[in-house]
Amino acid sequence: MKTIAASTVKDKVSRLITECLIVPDRAVTSALTSLETPNALEREAARLIAENNRIAEEKRLYCCQDTGQAVFFVRLGDEVYCKGLKDAITTAVREAYGNARKSVADPLTRENTHDNTPAIIEIESVGGDELEITFLAKGAGSENMSRLYMLTPADGKDGIVRSVVDAVERGGRNACPPLVVGVGIGGVTETACSLSKRALLRELGKNNEREDVAALEREILKKVNALGIGVAALGGTMTALAVNIETAPTHIGMLPVAVNLQCHSVRHGTVKL
Repeated sequence: MKTIAASTVKDKVSRLITECLIVPDRAVTSALTSLETPNALEREAARLIAENNRIAEEKRLYCCQDTGQAVFFVRLGDEVYCKGLKDAITTAVREAYGNARKSVADPLTRENTHDNTPAIIEIESVGGDELEITFLAKGAGSENMSRLYMLTPADGKDGIVRSVVDAVERGGRNACPPLVVGVGIGGVTETACSLSKRALLRELGKNNEREDVAALEREILKKVNALGIGVAALGGTMTALAVNIETAPTHIGMLPVAVNLQCHSVRHGTVKL
């Protein structure tokens, strides 16, 4: 049995959070820098976002004022023992968000928790002796535009495509495009929603390993970009950088489809212990 100290988890996760909040996905900055579009406004918006990202990294500043709610996906090996794992992650959030905007509040009273806790933590038990912790900073602007569609099996692939395009058309302008579009298909309601958020973690430009799913990703991305929303919703060709789909088996009478939009401030990372 491998033992990992809670203090080690706290230190590693705290550093991970800080780095992610400062340095967004470099693949996004690269895509914005190399964007070719006939729309001069879209080109300028892309240039400014890329420049913002470079300045943030150079000067060690937060790349976006909305430092988001802290979301974690944890893969805990069954040969690992870590006493106080959740508490260690919570303490890391409290420490790393010390100078960041405090964005977590009670849903009814709206009283702020003042330290960006509690974090959203999903723990999955897996085989092996490794602890893998993935952090995602999820801002409200894009999360607010997420949607769940409870389709029927008869809706099929066409229904999935229509739903994802509908979600982007309805909310994409308010979600700070260009977007990464996470799609969860299958399971039950919470399964689909979790899958859609997990889909945002995939390396930019990498399709699903299943060819039929990858083909669906490419089809939806083409239709989403044909909406003409563009960078910063100024009109243009880059409404989305990627459409990532994750699937799970579902009931014979259901076809749940969750769509989770991620703004251009793509901030996530992983530590393995």
